[in-house]
Amino acid sequence: MNIETLVVGELQVNCPIVWGEAKQALVIDPGGDAEAILDFLDQHDLDVAAYLLTHGHVDHVSAVAALYDARPAPIAIHPADGSWAFGEANEFVPYYGPPDRPAEVERELEEGQTWEDGGLTYRVIETPGHTPGSVCFFFPESNALIVGDTLFAGSVGRTDLPGGNSRDLKESLKRLKTLDDNITVYPGHGPATTIGREKQVNFFMQG
Repeated sequence: MNIETLVVGELQVNCPIVWGEAKQALVIDPGGDAEAILDFLDQHDLDVAAYLLTHGHVDHVSAVAALYDARPAPIAIHPADGSWAFGEANEFVPYYGPPDRPAEVERELEEGQTWEDGGLTYRVIETPGHTPGSVCFFFPESNALIVGDTLFAGSVGRTDLPGGNSRDLKESLKRLKTLDDNITVYPGHGPATTIGREKQVNFFMQG
């Protein structure tokens, strides 16, 4: 499995692009710079198997509609975030206006689902707190976990934005702590890390 992370948009969001031998890519959290994402796909001769959203914040979803128009594929988001992600409630002035609504949002994500797209298998883990519908995507064959803004290297996602809940986030982090220490973690901002490292150095993963 290949994971390449593009840094996109005004708030420097990580947009992981994941693919295997089938050359069918999962585009995760495309928060901006649609043309750069399309150029990457073209350069690597990749089709799109699905667009996966770890949560609904504008800096993680702003390029979805444009990408869907150019390369149609299923869009997946948790319904607790899908209800507000594509509308005026999700603008972040002066950096982002309201994100365009895609023509269709096909998949509603929920805890424990296992999906197979483009020859890749991944599991949905609900991790509310940063937003009500935050999720992580776990790829067991590669021991890789894409966490959005639930967990960062040395920190965690903020909970003071609308819909954030610090108690929920604490419970979500408890779940992540039970995972294997060797799992590589790909956050929504900043560098990759591991579960084991965060249990050692991240205050929010201790205790």
